[in-house]
Amino acid sequence: MENFKYVCGIDEAGRGPLAGPVTAACVVLPGDFPVELLNDSKKLSEKKRAALETLIKEKALAYGIAESSHTEIDEINILQASLLAMQRAFNAMVQMLCEKGLLKSAEESDLAISAIIDGTFVPQIGVNAKAEPKADGKYPEVMAASILAKTCRDRKMCEYAKLYPEYGYEKHKGYPTKAHREICQKIGPSPIQRLSFDYKK
Repeated sequence: MENFKYVCGIDEAGRGPLAGPVTAACVVLPGDFPVELLNDSKKLSEKKRAALETLIKEKALAYGIAESSHTEIDEINILQASLLAMQRAFNAMVQMLCEKGLLKSAEESDLAISAIIDGTFVPQIGVNAKAEPKADGKYPEVMAASILAKTCRDRKMCEYAKLYPEYGYEKHKGYPTKAHREICQKIGPSPIQRLSFDYKK
C-alpha cells in the first residue's frame, strides 16, 4: 500500500437495519490530519461524530458518500448492495480527486490509489485493495469513512422520520428494535421497509 500516492478507506453503515438504505463512504486523508481524534464511528457519541464529520469534509484530500436503496437491497441482497454502495462512494471520491487536480483522470486510479475496506469483501473498484475485519478500529482512513457513512445515513433516516413519523426512525434509524418490529406488525411495513428482511420476529 505504501507505493501508492493515495490510500483510501472504505466503510459502510446500515447493513443490519430493517428499513432504509445502506450507506458507504470512501476517504483519502492528508498526511497532517489529526488522526488521534478518530475512532470507529460506533464508539463515538453523536455530537463527536458530527464534529468529526465537519473536520473530515474540510480537511480530506477527497471523499465520496453513496448509498444503495432499500429496493436495491431487496433486489440484489444486502451484501451486494453494500458493495455497490462502496463502489459508488469510491467513484465519487475519485471524481473529487480529479476535480481538485490531484488525479489527471479516473483511468489513472489503478496506478495511484490503494484501498482498505472494512469487512471481508472487496467491491469492484479496479484498484489494489484489501478487506480487513474491524479495519474501522485500526486505520484512520477507514475510521473517517465509517464516520461519514454513519452521519450521512443517520441524517437520512431522520428525514424519513418526518415523512413517516409513526415508525420512529429518528430514534432507532431503522434497526430491529422491539418498537420498530411492533409498529410494523401493527400498521404494516413502511414505504422504505426492506421487505427481504423479516420484520415480524
